[in-house]
Amino acid sequence: MTGKNKLKARLQAGETVTAAWLEFGTPEVAELLVHTGWDVVVIDCEHGTAGLEEGLGLIRAVEAAGGQAIVRVPDCSEATLKRALDRGARSLMVPMVSSAAMARDIAAFCQYSPRGRRGYAAPIVRASDYGKRTDYAKTAHDELLIMAQIEHVDTVREVAEIAGIEGIDMAFVGPNDFAASMDHLEDMTHPDVQGQIAEVEKVARAVGLMLGTIVGAGRSYADLREAGYSFIVGPNDISLLAAASRAARAESEMNLGCRGS
Repeated sequence: MTGKNKLKARLQAGETVTAAWLEFGTPEVAELLVHTGWDVVVIDCEHGTAGLEEGLGLIRAVEAAGGQAIVRVPDCSEATLKRALDRGARSLMVPMVSSAAMARDIAAFCQYSPRGRRGYAAPIVRASDYGKRTDYAKTAHDELLIMAQIEHVDTVREVAEIAGIEGIDMAFVGPNDFAASMDHLEDMTHPDVQGQIAEVEKVARAVGLMLGTIVGAGRSYADLREAGYSFIVGPNDISLLAAASRAARAESEMNLGCRGS
């Protein structure tokens, strides 16, 4: 490991960064994504097949292939966040952050005193290279990137306060759950949904909070960059495999003039 969070540096420099989801919990797929051009990979421990420990192990595969890893943790509990950080995650995506109070707890769980109340075991954890980095506890916060997922309409009024919390770097808009919270499940382009998401964007831009989201919901990468998003997650490995499989099967049927059973 190194102490430098290159992804955080890229975002702070104003770069628009794109990423792919890793849903299959295997190092081979993690490596494949990096080697096919996705230099930032989100390891999904919320909805993907890997549990937290397996997901944290996949950081090694992404980094060894030359990529940068983000871990979407399954929950925002103190134990989960502490475990993820100790095991070497520097960039975290935290789901279902519904209030400023929750965001404040997350920031506290992730930072050592006096900034927060992260449990101390710095000399023996992977994050410090097992004690080799003797300044780890004093500098860990500098390289930490925390993305708080904004996924409920009730959170819109909390965005400005969330932006003021030391340690929260980005509001990551989850449009699917956001739409569901407004009784528009799987209708992310509904005008009411888009209107509320636009309000999140407006507030975040006004207070200088970085924005992230997924591609889609009626908007392209370029559309999202224009709206102020600096981090955009695109395809996932399952969808890529399924689309390629369907296309290959359709080609075989077209060439043979028949359909499989």
